[in-house]
Amino acid sequence: MSIPIIEFHLHLVSDSTGETASQVARASLVQFENIHAHEHVWSMVRSEPEIEEVLAGIKANPGFVLYTVVDDQLRAHLERGCRALKVPCLPVLDPVVHALGAYLGAEIKARPGRQHVLDAEYFSRIEAMQFALNHDDGQSTWNLDQADVIIVGVSRTSKTPTCIYLANRGVKAANVPIVPGCPLPGEVLQAKRPLIVGLTKDPKRLVQIRRNRLLMLEQDQATDYVDIEMVSKEVSEARRLYETHNWPVIDVTRRSIEETAATIIQLYHRRRETSS
Repeated sequence: MSIPIIEFHLHLVSDSTGETASQVARASLVQFENIHAHEHVWSMVRSEPEIEEVLAGIKANPGFVLYTVVDDQLRAHLERGCRALKVPCLPVLDPVVHALGAYLGAEIKARPGRQHVLDAEYFSRIEAMQFALNHDDGQSTWNLDQADVIIVGVSRTSKTPTCIYLANRGVKAANVPIVPGCPLPGEVLQAKRPLIVGLTKDPKRLVQIRRNRLLMLEQDQATDYVDIEMVSKEVSEARRLYETHNWPVIDVTRRSIEETAATIIQLYHRRRETSS
């Protein structure tokens, strides 16, 4: 006799990238059998309006809530909202495994290190990493529609490391450079399945990074590649391209790779929920 699979919604709320909550949740869930969680990742939650947005999402899909939020006022706001919605809400430092066991009514299968089993999720990350490497810097555009995310941007906007980070989270990401005077590959504009995101950066910061790059490569710096007027024009044209196609834009000037990736993952999950 087969045991039915228990499905539930799991909300992971973080004022950072959400990595801690995600890792704890996954390490805890593998202790149970025949459980499937529909994850909703709420990252970079740092204001009252963003907490309200999270609570609206929890109301739409009630379920278990785990959070890593430092600010006491935001924590209290989240907990009050969850109490009103009558859903459990716990910080990840609490005994997560036992709380999940009580919530799900499932027996805990205590197996140390079970989270490292080579399961489907592991192979999904490996596949995503291979996809990112094969589709780095505009390569293999013929199957771009198989991507989960396509990142576009001018040179030195951290497209490649962001794709690698996303791949480590199991997201198949490709990146395509925007080169002055060259149109984007038709496969990008024709792609229907992927979320397409445009990255931008302050021109002055771009020039600084590009100059350092040229110095490291011992190349001539008398080029439009590091001319502030040309770079400003390059950034402006890229932004117009994003607006024309209604692609979400992320300014990475003061963002870490982790923060950029977390925002993209949030956009990706929202898009999936909207289309499902």
